Amino acid sequence: MNYQILVVEDQQEIQSIVKKYLTSEGYDVHLASDGFEALSLFNRQTIHLVLLDVMMPGIDGFEVLAAIRKVSEIPIIMLTAKQEEVDRIKGFKNGADDYVSKPFSARELMLRIKRLLKRVYHEVDELILRCDELSLHTGSMKLFRGDKEILITTAEYSLLLALFKNQGQVLSREQLIELAYGADYEGYDRNIDSYIKRIRQKIEINPRDPQILRTKYGAGYVFGGAK
Repeated sequence: MNYQILVVEDQQEIQSIVKKYLTSEGYDVHLASDGFEALSLFNRQTIHLVLLDVMMPGIDGFEVLAAIRKVSEIPIIMLTAKQEEVDRIKGFKNGADDYVSKPFSARELMLRIKRLLKRVYHEVDELILRCDELSLHTGSMKLFRGDKEILITTAEYSLLLALFKNQGQVLSREQLIELAYGADYEGYDRNIDSYIKRIRQKIEINPRDPQILRTKYGAGYVFGGAK
């Protein structure tokens, strides 16, 4: 299985070294130099593990960690030059799975990654994204409310994946098409409205008064998040 690793690090030298070792281990590597780029990549790609630097320009690693933890339990290893115990405790309290202080051994880091991937995925490509009672299982492409499966099509799954990854954000039809189906999508923009209608029939208690997948008139759609 090709694990997708997101490396969030603003120091190019460390980026290059980590990428070299990860690539040699057979992982697919995505690089981000700041927190905003990291979240953008996370929202566009299926990522299995994040190596996340704490001190970065823009938003720091703790803020990126908090944003990811709102929608995903993906394993995250924090990278930091800080040695203070309070920073490690802050990372763990906010959902970090492991903590590596710089300078670090690249070989040791690879062993930590292997151990964490094996523990979390049991060699099965199954990420679970959550929104209230709903959970989207990316390996099996299944949707559940609690323990009950909600049957969905492949096209609906692709749209739901984009929505789960961008909870609380207003997305236009064009943005949803790009996020869910890519630039090669050949259907009509209005097809999104049909997919939305069918998804509402499956996830909303009252599809005529949607509480999960809502319309922002003149702007697009928003999934989850505060009203």
